[in-house]
Amino acid sequence: MKILMVNKFLYPNGGSETYIFKLGEELQRKGHEVQYFGMEHDNRIVGNHAQCYTSNMDFHTGRLTKLLYPFRIIYSAEAKRKMGVVLRDMNPDVVHLNNINFQLTPSVIYAVRSYEKKTGRKVRIVYTAHDYQWVCPNHMMRIPSTGQICFACRDGHFGNCSKNRCIHNSRMKSLLGTIEARFYEKRRTYGMVDVIICPSEFMKKQLDTNPLLAEKTVMMRNFIDEDAKVTGEGTSKQDSTKDYVLYFGRFAQEKGTSTLLEACRALPQIPFVFAGKGPLQEQVEQVSNVENRGFVTGDALKELIAGARFSVYPSEWYENGPFSVMESLVYGTPVLVSDLGGAPELVQAGATGEIFRGGDVEELTEHIRDLWEHPEVCQEYSENCREINFDTVGEYCDKIMRKVYT
Repeated sequence: MKILMVNKFLYPNGGSETYIFKLGEELQRKGHEVQYFGMEHDNRIVGNHAQCYTSNMDFHTGRLTKLLYPFRIIYSAEAKRKMGVVLRDMNPDVVHLNNINFQLTPSVIYAVRSYEKKTGRKVRIVYTAHDYQWVCPNHMMRIPSTGQICFACRDGHFGNCSKNRCIHNSRMKSLLGTIEARFYEKRRTYGMVDVIICPSEFMKKQLDTNPLLAEKTVMMRNFIDEDAKVTGEGTSKQDSTKDYVLYFGRFAQEKGTSTLLEACRALPQIPFVFAGKGPLQEQVEQVSNVENRGFVTGDALKELIAGARFSVYPSEWYENGPFSVMESLVYGTPVLVSDLGGAPELVQAGATGEIFRGGDVEELTEHIRDLWEHPEVCQEYSENCREINFDTVGEYCDKIMRKVYT
């Protein structure tokens, strides 16, 4: 089978890129042809035979004020045209969409259906929802200026995005986000997709509030590396010589970093290790009992996770199905996770970890203190983690071929 993976970034940038690279690699290993379409970038690591990509756009910079940007982030004629070139060169059976809004735009959906009409070939369009973009213009269901999480834009009330300046706290960018959402709602564009993969029940519930999407959603949790189960089963907290509380991920407000740092300051007797990077890095480095390891990957990250007494995932937005929580659990490390979004679906409270109220620093502090002072509880949780049975990437690949691609 020929599969075209579509994502705005074709270099390591976040969870959606981890997803497409690992899934694409496994599909190729199983004998399928996989190519990629997205933006050109100096760090691009995958591509297509036609060597055709859109020009790079950065929605986070002031370059949005350029004359054509407000039009291009709503509908990209360039993306549709260049997508058509790749489609005609590859003739795929499946087009698997991921993060496409703003930089690529849903114009790529029209490119596929136009290709079908011209060639008479049927192409299945699959979309993995890595965020809430199709029901929330700022994709996070969170008002950045206040930190408030909300459902105001559901049921098509997209004007709330402009009202609350939900995109980068900018009036112009938020207005463009509102226009984009209304534009594609009116044209029922997202209804042209055949299947929508939701990595959590929470995500599925949000997308199902749109009747156009409700009949197309399927819940499939994210996958883990093939070797993760073996490594996780072999991990013993009793044998570990390291003893610390771990946070690994982006240092950002919506990730709950500031709240966690408050808890760290209140617990000076507990050593914390942070691994990652982000806009709050300076704050991280100012807390005396926090050791910042910076951005860690590969075997070094696995060792860091396995060596922790427990990890903390304090996110303050509706996370989807975070790889970080899954990785922690399969390496035998219990997780203290906030109660927001799909993340708490991964943790069995009182068995493989604990759940606290997102944004509540007092409750977070108390949970950390209790877990630290009762290592036997962490050991019990760690033993229970051995029973966790997430799909490996190979199992996920087989499932997606059977249930989604055909």
